[in-house]
Amino acid sequence: MRAVVTRVSSASVTIDGAVRGAIDQGYLVLLGVGPQDNEAVCDKLAEKICNLRVFEDENGKMNLNLEQVGGSLLVISQFTLYADTKSRRPGFTGAAKPDVAIPLYERFLDQCRQKGFRVEHGEFGADMKVASVNDGPVTILFDTEQG
Repeated sequence: MRAVVTRVSSASVTIDGAVRGAIDQGYLVLLGVGPQDNEAVCDKLAEKICNLRVFEDENGKMNLNLEQVGGSLLVISQFTLYADTKSRRPGFTGAAKPDVAIPLYERFLDQCRQKGFRVEHGEFGADMKVASVNDGPVTILFDTEQG
């Protein structure tokens, strides 16, 4: 799985002109699923992201996690994180097919909710307009294939 996690002061997703999900302080998570991913990989990634300490403490150090700041998550499915960019027109055969990706995407959402977080999300496969106000900016890349 691959995830681009951005610390935000706000973020939202709009589908067909209607806001479908919105958060204030927290993480905007762009989440891609690979064909070899499984539930264990998904659970480990959710754990890592939910415990990531990138919010500033009273000394201005990135030392606080999502729970400590009362943050939320906006999770957007993003198969393009598996783009093959060897040519000018990217290919996406490296991304998992929907029958693998959708259950793992939904499991990721559930894992974050089970940890007590408010989780907003887009719609798998939809044309989405995502807006965010990056805080920092702080953006962290996770790739479970790289450990």
